[in-house]
Amino acid sequence: MGKGRIEAFTDGVIAIIITIMVLELKLPPSVDGPGLLSFLPSLLIYALSFLNVGIFWNNHHHMLHATREVSGRVLWPNLFLLFWLSLVPFVIRWIGEAGIVPLPVASYGFVLAMSAICYYWLERSIIAVNRHNGFLADAIGHEWKGLLSLGIYVAGMALAFVSPWIALALYFGNAMMWFAPDKRIERAARTQRTD
Repeated sequence: MGKGRIEAFTDGVIAIIITIMVLELKLPPSVDGPGLLSFLPSLLIYALSFLNVGIFWNNHHHMLHATREVSGRVLWPNLFLLFWLSLVPFVIRWIGEAGIVPLPVASYGFVLAMSAICYYWLERSIIAVNRHNGFLADAIGHEWKGLLSLGIYVAGMALAFVSPWIALALYFGNAMMWFAPDKRIERAARTQRTD
């Protein structure tokens, strides 16, 4: 089965997720300094969420570029990834309404951790379906970065109950680790196009 439909569907769902995220932003309570300052945490959570969803989309895009075919085995992990990403607007709304407090911030980390787990499952499923194409498997290797990322999310979830700001700093640091697309996958995609 071709990969065009899974790419188009994923692009559409992620576009909707990002649209919902921005619609969940509430206006500042007033247009003076204190009102804008009270709005700043919501804006920062939105920016962090936009960055995280964008990173998942960017890496998904590069991975599918290096993929020749998909099957039902790939469709389910992709759907579960989209399910967890679709909860991002919910948790950022919760943080926006409750404030930077432990449980919503830990839940935000949980949603990101589950998204990371589903992304890993998707990655492994794509590699299994494309066994004859070793480019992607070679490019990804042992996936130490993904495991480190998951560990950071788990640490952030636990530390949210010590200081939600520490947890958010960990989530931000994790996003920075993934900000640039994985060059190994870009090389695999280029190699496949010339193959």
